[in-house]
Amino acid sequence: MRKFFGTDGVRGRANTAPMTSDIIMKLATAAGSYFKKGCTHPKVVIAKDTRLSGYMIESALISGFVAVGMDVMLVGPLPTPAISMLVRSLRADLGVMISASHNPCEDNGIKLFDRDGFKLSDQVEREIESQMMKEGLHGLVPASELGRARRLDDAPGRYIEFVKGTFPKNLRLDGIKIVLDCAHGAAYKVAPTVLWELGADIIVIGDHPNGFNINHECGATDVRALQKAVLDHQADVGIALDGDADRIVMIDEKGQILDGDQLLAVIVKTWLERDQLRGNCVVGTVMTNLGFERFLDNAGVRLVRTPVGDRYVSEYMRTHQCNVGGEQSGHIILSDYARTGDGLVAALQALAVIVAKQKRASELARVFTPIPQVLKNIQFQKGDPLEYPQVQKVIEKAVKKLGTESRLLVRKSGTESVIRVMAQGEDEELLHTVLDEIIFIMNREGFIQQG
Repeated sequence: MRKFFGTDGVRGRANTAPMTSDIIMKLATAAGSYFKKGCTHPKVVIAKDTRLSGYMIESALISGFVAVGMDVMLVGPLPTPAISMLVRSLRADLGVMISASHNPCEDNGIKLFDRDGFKLSDQVEREIESQMMKEGLHGLVPASELGRARRLDDAPGRYIEFVKGTFPKNLRLDGIKIVLDCAHGAAYKVAPTVLWELGADIIVIGDHPNGFNINHECGATDVRALQKAVLDHQADVGIALDGDADRIVMIDEKGQILDGDQLLAVIVKTWLERDQLRGNCVVGTVMTNLGFERFLDNAGVRLVRTPVGDRYVSEYMRTHQCNVGGEQSGHIILSDYARTGDGLVAALQALAVIVAKQKRASELARVFTPIPQVLKNIQFQKGDPLEYPQVQKVIEKAVKKLGTESRLLVRKSGTESVIRVMAQGEDEELLHTVLDEIIFIMNREGFIQQG
C-alpha cells in the first residue's frame, strides 16, 4: 500500500494531508533528488489548473526543487498534456502538473512526468515515497548550488501549435459550429484559440475561472449546460473538457452524449480504413463497455483491458507498440501524437472525421450499440468496505447472478473516498438489483457516509 500516491499522482483536500505545504515540499525534494541524478543543470517544468490552492502548492514545489538544486520553469495554467509535451520540448528532467483533474475545487493534486513525457511507474513512485518517509528533508544543496525559478511566457503558444499540428494539414473547421465547455479549468485560454485558428465558429462556456468554479456544474463530468447550449445555438457538435483537459466528452447536434468509448470507436474505425492502427489492438480498462469490445471483435481487433487509470493504459501501449487506447471517462491516448490523455488532440481527431466525411456527428458517432451499464459511486466514511467478509460474500453472489455474459466491477477510487460499483450486461433490471444488494450491505454495516 502506498501512503501518498494514488491512481493518478498525489491527490487530496487542499491544505489537508497529503496536500499541505510541508508534505508537498518533501515530495519536491524527494522527486527532485531522484530525477536530477546524472544531470549537469537539472530542470523541472511546472503547470497548474485554475484552483485557488494552486498558488500554495506551486510555492511549496518551487521551494523544494530549488532547495535540491533544480532550476524551475513556471508556465501557469495549462492542460496536463501540455506538461507531457513541454518536458520533452524543453529538455527538462521532470514535469509537474498541479491539478485534481475532474475533482471539485476543494481538492488538488500533483501529477509527475518523467523526461520522456510519461507518467511515473508504480516502481518510481514507491522509490520517491520511501524517500519521503524518512525524517527531515534530504538532498539539500549548499547555498551556492541552489536552483533558480523563472516564468516561461510562450508556453501556451508552444502547446497551441503542437495541438494544431495533429489536425490533418488538408482540412479546416470552416463552417463547423462548436460549443466548447472549458470547465473553468486549465484549457480556458488555449482550447478556444486552437479551434478558432483552425477556422471553427465557436461558442465558449466555462471560460471564466475564479479559483472556485472549476468543474462546478460544467465540463466533462456535468454536460447539462453543454447539451442545452448545443441545442440553443443549433451547433454541429459540443466539446466538454475537464479541469485539466486530459479528458473529453462530446455532444452531437441532437444533444446526445458521446463518451470515451464511442469516440474511440470513431477513431478506430477511421484509422482501420487508413491502415493507421498499430498492433491490431486497442487498449481499454476494466470499465470499457462490452458493446465496444464486441465492435472491435467483429472488426478483428483485440481489446486489452488494464486497471482504471490512463497511465496504466499508456504503459501497456508503450510496452506493446499500440497507438490507440483510452477510458470510457474520456481519457483518450493517441500515441502517434501524445503520450498521455489529451482532450484537445482527441477532439481534433473526431472533428477531422466529421469534416472529411461531411456528415453530422450523430451519423458518425454511433459506431456500436452500448451494452447497458450501471455505475454508482458510494461515499464511505471508515475503513475499507471491500475487506469486510459480508461485503465480499454479497459481491461473490452478484458475480454468480450476472453470469459469464455480464461484468461486475467493485473498486475503491484512487483519488477519493469512494467505492465505485459498475455492472454491465443485457438485463438492466438485474444490474440494478445486484448493485442495490451491494450498497445495502455496505449501508447496513455502517460504511456509507450519510447525507
